[in-house]
Amino acid sequence: MANFKGGNNNMQNLMRQAQKMQEEMEKTAELLDDWEIVGTAASEAVVVYMNAKKIINGIELDESVVDPTDVEMLEDLIMAAINDGYAKADKVYEEKMGKYGNMGALGGML
Repeated sequence: MANFKGGNNNMQNLMRQAQKMQEEMEKTAELLDDWEIVGTAASEAVVVYMNAKKIINGIELDESVVDPTDVEMLEDLIMAAINDGYAKADKVYEEKMGKYGNMGALGGML
């Protein structure tokens, strides 16, 4: 019986630790909403602002890249700035959330 009772305590401790980790993960995820990422292209002639969850908040274009006869170039520069921002956001996300591994997969279990 003692082994079973000890097993119960271990399980309760494990559940408490998992709950604490879940709470920390949720707080960190909230911080990612406010984390500003800046993606750039063409020596910052195109700037894209987003958070670490890849939600774009704004785009700035220098007049020098706005050529009505070459819209395709502007589209490419905007995509390059977005992709630069996404790469930076991925790095921040992995830095902050990577330590939780698949914890998010537990979802509502805790």
